[in-house]
Amino acid sequence: MTEEIIFILDSTKESMNGSVAHLEKSFLNIRAGKASPQMLGSVFVDYYGSQTPLSQVANVNTPDARTITVTPWEKAMLHPIEKAIMIANLGFNPMNNGENIIISVPPLTEERRKDLVKQAKAEAEDAKVSIRNARKDANTDIKKLEKEGTSEDICKTAEDDVQKLTDSFIKKIEEHLAIKEAEIMKV
Repeated sequence: MTEEIIFILDSTKESMNGSVAHLEKSFLNIRAGKASPQMLGSVFVDYYGSQTPLSQVANVNTPDARTITVTPWEKAMLHPIEKAIMIANLGFNPMNNGENIIISVPPLTEERRKDLVKQAKAEAEDAKVSIRNARKDANTDIKKLEKEGTSEDICKTAEDDVQKLTDSFIKKIEEHLAIKEAEIMKV
């Protein structure tokens, strides 16, 4: 195999890995009824005039499966953090006890679970489209090499390798989706 084809395969694999990593990250934002610090990952607090991620002004913990506690490093930040959580529109009702902020994560209804599964499937489909685009780009590059004089057999083998890569990454996405779906639907 030529150096160009090895490069194409490596960059395709890297692109597909990026798609799976993005899917995993977006799955973290889909809450499955169990409290986790990532649920507040999108919250930004007004910290002395600049928008700062919540994790940089407070300690976020989950003492149990239904509770998130936010302990600010400065007492003066209690109200701005509480306000930021409300503004983030996450469906949480933060309670301030003077020391920290306690968020009770409500249990999901059956309907909400189904909506979250649809959302997860949409994210997985986006990842599959991204992987197919990477395959298309790789195959286009391989065709260019064939026109430039690379042997037909080498190009055919490279296209087969790209297809194997695509199949394995699509399978990974399906596995991630199945795990997330089971997690969401588990009461």
